[in-house]
Amino acid sequence: MIRTQIYLPEDLKIGLEIIAKREKKPVAEVVRRAVKREVGRREKRNAGYTLGRIAALATKGGPRDLSTNLFEYLYGEKSDYSQKATLKRAKWYEGYVKRQKQQRTKTSK
Repeated sequence: MIRTQIYLPEDLKIGLEIIAKREKKPVAEVVRRAVKREVGRREKRNAGYTLGRIAALATKGGPRDLSTNLFEYLYGEKSDYSQKATLKRAKWYEGYVKRQKQQRTKTSK
């Protein structure tokens, strides 16, 4: 292992100590686990991971336009990120419309 020093805000350091005491483990082990989990989560989002998911879709009757729109599925509007962002915007807009209607009914009374 390689020794590394980091600066933490006091509240984060206290939180780490609480977790370490609760789990009866050293703070260093708690930090290593958290860093490993975060790095693993981010590695899953690279192009290789996405290509693997697309290949899995192709074997299960995936999108028929994959060969034509490969870059759109990887980086463009048809990517997972874009779909999640679009869904998030749609949910936000639905809430916005609902709040506007509620305000109109309150002001019209």
